[in-house]
Amino acid sequence: MYHGPDGESYFIVDGHIHNWDASPENQANVYGEGFINCFYDYHRNLSPEEWVWPLEKFQRYGEETLMHDVFEEGYVDVAIFLPTYLTDFYKNGFNTTAQDAPLKEKYPDRFILNSSFDPRAGEAGLQEFEQKVRRWDIKGVKLYTAEWRGDSRGWKLTDDAARIYLGKCQELGVKNIHVHKGPTIWPLNKDAFNVEDVDAAATEFPDLNFIVEHCGLPRLEDFCWIATQEPNVYGGLAVVMPFIHTRPRYFAKVLGELLYWIGEDKILFASDYAIWHPKWLVEKLAAFQIPDDMQSELGELTPSIKRKIFGLNAAKLYDIEVPEELRGAADEGTGMDVTEKPAVPAV
Repeated sequence: MYHGPDGESYFIVDGHIHNWDASPENQANVYGEGFINCFYDYHRNLSPEEWVWPLEKFQRYGEETLMHDVFEEGYVDVAIFLPTYLTDFYKNGFNTTAQDAPLKEKYPDRFILNSSFDPRAGEAGLQEFEQKVRRWDIKGVKLYTAEWRGDSRGWKLTDDAARIYLGKCQELGVKNIHVHKGPTIWPLNKDAFNVEDVDAAATEFPDLNFIVEHCGLPRLEDFCWIATQEPNVYGGLAVVMPFIHTRPRYFAKVLGELLYWIGEDKILFASDYAIWHPKWLVEKLAAFQIPDDMQSELGELTPSIKRKIFGLNAAKLYDIEVPEELRGAADEGTGMDVTEKPAVPAV
């Protein structure tokens, strides 16, 4: 656990990490090179200067670096792998379930291993997906709706083929559906990350949890209106988090809006490692407070709220055992003082 400057203890579940290989040897074409360069721009422009890596390390950092950064230095108790295949851009894939699995097998208590699917793969892909779920006891997937596949430039959760795969997830007990709905990465199409399809999918599959990674940015308002009425839609803070450094008032605005609309029980901390290092993100969030002049509208960020965001919410979704001293903390009431909240239709 992380012991913060406020004297509080926080159980840290990093809800979004990678073990990618974007080395030049694995790049299949100019798109593979451009994709990792776009990631690197996010890393370089939004990290504190002392946490910026050289490009060569960023392209492929490996097991030793990951274990040191995330667990030894980064305060993380459990990390969740969210694979992104991108097999049109990388010869062996960018970050596949098979790449992540050896670390899960070597450090079983440290990682949650998730997989992925692409509905454009048809029946053969569905069978392959089921094999992966059964082999590794998969409980979640990461979906990349803007991923290119041949001539296709993306897909939607509402596509007939996607609904078949989501039905298979429900059948197999793969209950946590992480969906990238955030900033685009070159050369992917921005509109293919729109959040609208989450609405219908969440209604159709109420037994699945839809964790919208990046909270829909730059479509925050659209996401909030969907997530406030759909009880099974959550927000993952990857990409939101680094603004705590570069634009703290913007970060306060985004986090405050999320707390106001969807509530403290549906927000998950995530570093998006290795785009950003969890150490400085954890330290800054533990010490962070919504500015005084914004609290009348957005509320106060209490230790109870931080505990839920840092790890207790993700622990509930993945049945992760938390330290005994925090086992009742997930049921603590809100510390926010918001006098007015929009009425939400009963579900």
